[in-house]
Amino acid sequence: MGDDNQGPTLRIFASPGRYVQGRGALARLGELVADHGSRPLVLADDVVRGLTEQVVTDSFREAGLPLVFERFGGVPTRAEAARVASVIGDGGHDVVIGLGGGTAIDTAKAAGDDSGVPWVSAATVASTDAPTSALSVVYTESGAFESYRFYDRNPALVVVDTQLVAEAPTRFLAAGVGDALATWIEARAVRDAHSHNMVGGLPTRSGTTLARLSWDILWESALPALEAVDRNLVTPAVEAVVEANTLLSGLGFESGGLAAAHAVHDGLTAVDQTHHLAHGEKVNIGSLTQLLLEGAPTSEVDAFAEFTARVGLPTTLTEAGLGDADDATLDRVVAAATAPEETIHNLPFAFTPRDVRDALRAVEGVGRRARARAGLGEPSVPDHG
Repeated sequence: MGDDNQGPTLRIFASPGRYVQGRGALARLGELVADHGSRPLVLADDVVRGLTEQVVTDSFREAGLPLVFERFGGVPTRAEAARVASVIGDGGHDVVIGLGGGTAIDTAKAAGDDSGVPWVSAATVASTDAPTSALSVVYTESGAFESYRFYDRNPALVVVDTQLVAEAPTRFLAAGVGDALATWIEARAVRDAHSHNMVGGLPTRSGTTLARLSWDILWESALPALEAVDRNLVTPAVEAVVEANTLLSGLGFESGGLAAAHAVHDGLTAVDQTHHLAHGEKVNIGSLTQLLLEGAPTSEVDAFAEFTARVGLPTTLTEAGLGDADDATLDRVVAAATAPEETIHNLPFAFTPRDVRDALRAVEGVGRRARARAGLGEPSVPDHG
């Protein structure tokens, strides 16, 4: 993504200033944040605040920092970022902390950028690779993808408390696996196409290699990690998967680049039927679509579909609420996924919207066969009530 008319393209790698992960990491938030400001603002929704307020309060008191919470509205829109930026300015805050999941973290980045103060990602789940990156995903009020917003710097600090990750619903960690598995699928396509990464340069070998490392760790450790999180346990497998989902996938997607999987995710947000799915769950449908669009070997497609079905990720349009979707509905998905600014154009081959629609439609059969092999039964729209 960049302009070939501006001279030779450089290879660019981006990363946060510091990454801290482990059980109880949030108890050190105050001392870590103190290196970046003396009047922090903590952005969190009511649920996350309820879960973390005591440990954050104690941490800030020990560090001699004042503690001010601001309620996150729930959707990372332009308006919400502007509102939080005004709170930062009015309160004289000099650092903003996004505490919770990717939406709060992305909003804190945007508000920090608007205000000219550094931002910190404090993740309580490992459901996306948002915490480390220098971009936010901006949504409309209704939850549809609007745009990526890019910044000239990454978070100053990323803190991930794996005990909180283990105590969160297992579905969140599984969604993070879906988001992270796409990283290698997309990064290798960007590498092969000599396309640009998310920071406007060619991928570095390190960015692409970290994407592959994330993939390898997840195939080895995702299933035992999910079993542990079902019981609120922090094991070495959990630590490995949190690192793969958060740090390695974050560095890998930003410096390695995105392709069709995330573009299809963005397309899926354009129809109301998919809004019950988490980000990484929609991305998994996108990964399968990209593999089919690429003509990847059947053995690879089938193995991926079966593994992600075992992880608990959707592998069929039925689970996405699109099992009986007509061509017009899928064409809306495809139109959004193939918009001129979308990352699907990083693929190393030409395609038509009809090609993308057929690949998306073909996901259903692949996913159903995979579920049958895994003994998972007929797919249905999940009830996340």
